[in-house]
Amino acid sequence: MSEINVLYVDDEQQNLNSFKAGFRSRYRIFTAISVAAALEILSREEIHVIISDQRMPEITGVEFFKITKVQYPHIPRVLLTGYTDVGVLAEAVNQGDIYRYITKPWNELELHNSILNAYDHYKINRDLREKIAELQKANDGLNRFVYSLSHELRAPIASAIGILDLVKLEGKTGDSGEYWKLMDACVQKLDYYISQTVQFYKTARFKVEHEQIGFEALVHSLISLYSTSNGSKEISFKVEVDEAEVFYGDKFRIEIVIANLLSNAIKCQRPEEPDKKIDIRIHTDANEASIIVADNGVGMEEAEQARIFDPFFKGTQPGGLGLGLYILQEALEKLNGSVAVHSKKGEGARFEVNIPNSPQHKE
Repeated sequence: MSEINVLYVDDEQQNLNSFKAGFRSRYRIFTAISVAAALEILSREEIHVIISDQRMPEITGVEFFKITKVQYPHIPRVLLTGYTDVGVLAEAVNQGDIYRYITKPWNELELHNSILNAYDHYKINRDLREKIAELQKANDGLNRFVYSLSHELRAPIASAIGILDLVKLEGKTGDSGEYWKLMDACVQKLDYYISQTVQFYKTARFKVEHEQIGFEALVHSLISLYSTSNGSKEISFKVEVDEAEVFYGDKFRIEIVIANLLSNAIKCQRPEEPDKKIDIRIHTDANEASIIVADNGVGMEEAEQARIFDPFFKGTQPGGLGLGLYILQEALEKLNGSVAVHSKKGEGARFEVNIPNSPQHKE
């Protein structure tokens, strides 16, 4: 067994000598006849368990433990008391000032078991602190990685996309036009994958914030953004927004939800369909926002509908990373929202999302 360092505080030297004589063969014992002496020992030694008498002239044991709780919160504290003060003891236990109390004169076996249990408590807390420190270190590394994805990697990708756009704009593709198209597709896909990865990370970790949401402006800004993507210029967007009540919610995650619904609807269009269309209907009331996004695309079988929210599941959906709808569901869980899908193969899909209104959180 590892050596256990025990500090015993008592204003009577006889009690200190008796304690040391009884337990020095089992533990490494430190004794202090005053609070000042005890604090000096705590400042220079790694103490695993503190034991103190309750009745001392300068300060009570409970008051001493209140001090050590602030300076050394992880060390368990055992109180020895020779008289009954139920109110003081109950308050000390409830506030976490003491780990356990034992009446005097102490029973050696009871005190021995209390020290062992207190030390186990100390070890568990120490191991937990070490694990938390390791997790914090890993979390910091993950934050740096995501920052690198979001900034350092996307910057050169954005530059490459800009150069490719210039090449197309100036008509300099020449005989190697197909190679330029392939390069453009690869760079766009890489940019999309990085964007999805960063979006997933932020959705899972960022704190939920509430603010007033203007759905009309939000939807049209997203449509404008996606209108430049491949194939979306041929799509007819129909938007109906009825904001009967002011809606408060997490704009970041709500934007993720609508954006992924739009992206999914665009990708699932049928190339042979002459009248490609996406209908977006949003209604808000005092209780919730109802968001419906429907398309006349490829649709899906019932078996596929049960898996579309699984991570990396692509099904019959062309392209993509298989993370969009998974991220959407993760965002809705943070918002206490829900999503339902209705679809038939070859007849398109209809997604219905409900998000609670949170006016109590308005700024």
